[in-house]
Amino acid sequence: MTNASGKPVEILMVEDDAGDIRLTREALKDAKVLNNLNVVRDGEEAMEYLARRGKFKNAIRPDLVLLDLNLPKKDGREVLAEVKADEDLKRIPVVILTTSKAEQDILSTYNLHANCYITKPVQLDHFIEVVKSIEDFWLTIVKLPPDGQ
Repeated sequence: MTNASGKPVEILMVEDDAGDIRLTREALKDAKVLNNLNVVRDGEEAMEYLARRGKFKNAIRPDLVLLDLNLPKKDGREVLAEVKADEDLKRIPVVILTTSKAEQDILSTYNLHANCYITKPVQLDHFIEVVKSIEDFWLTIVKLPPDGQ
């Protein structure tokens, strides 16, 4: 299955933990929806990727962003604020996927217009289950905005 245009769903994962990246790749590999998972490891790289600058000048605009909050260089809250303030980027759904269970983080990210907030489970099988549920909901059920709209 692909998105409405027949192309794979483009996912940008902003994550600095190699284990979480590997688990997410594995969980999405057998996905019902054809997808491309692109990964950047800090907030500055995320903004470069989204702006298609520097080494990311040929990057494909993501259909969905999976964003960790605790990132080097520029944290996820700053990235979220910049994405949602940008006329060209603000309609890209941003899913917060983080270890933080802090009420303040949950409240502040929704105030910054995060599309949803998910706390990463510690157990391996639960983490894979969460990634698969993200895939089921965001890539199968939800109608994503068309490129550049």
